[in-house]
Amino acid sequence: MSNKAQPIIHPTWDWLMNHKVAWIGFGFGSGLASKAPGTWGSLVGMLLAGLLLGCGVSKLGLFVLAVLAFVVGIWICNHTERALGVHDYSGIVWDEIVAILLIYSVIPQGFFWWLIGFGAFRFFDIVKPQPISWADSKVSGGLGVMLDDVIAAVYAMLLVGILAAIFLINYDNNIADSQ
Repeated sequence: MSNKAQPIIHPTWDWLMNHKVAWIGFGFGSGLASKAPGTWGSLVGMLLAGLLLGCGVSKLGLFVLAVLAFVVGIWICNHTERALGVHDYSGIVWDEIVAILLIYSVIPQGFFWWLIGFGAFRFFDIVKPQPISWADSKVSGGLGVMLDDVIAAVYAMLLVGILAAIFLINYDNNIADSQ
């Protein structure tokens, strides 16, 4: 979530209502938050994932939706960038929403795992270890906006997968030892 430059215009709720694609790019308005817009966008992604899964969408269905949202998100973020006149403005949070959908489509379900996945994603998205920082600084346009967050999502999924494997192995061993 780099905020390397200020936009040509200052986005407001009224501006978003007149720029519907930017409204989506700003995570339905969550990107207007003055503090931590990426975290607010991620929370919108968490809510959306919960609603979709709660309405019967499978994890595979959520994964497919996340992939489609990534592809469409390249256009959404590119359009929003152009409207703002600046690359990867921090208020563009569609990338965080898509990343959270992707994470929750893969990791184990449950509050604990969702909390770990959320925290891991925010950590990697903020710290930007390689190749996240490379994608953030070298890939332009909507693809650049989307790509660094998807890489951060992959890091988060790997971390949660490792933690889940350790937890489940210890859990299974404890069950076997008690029998």
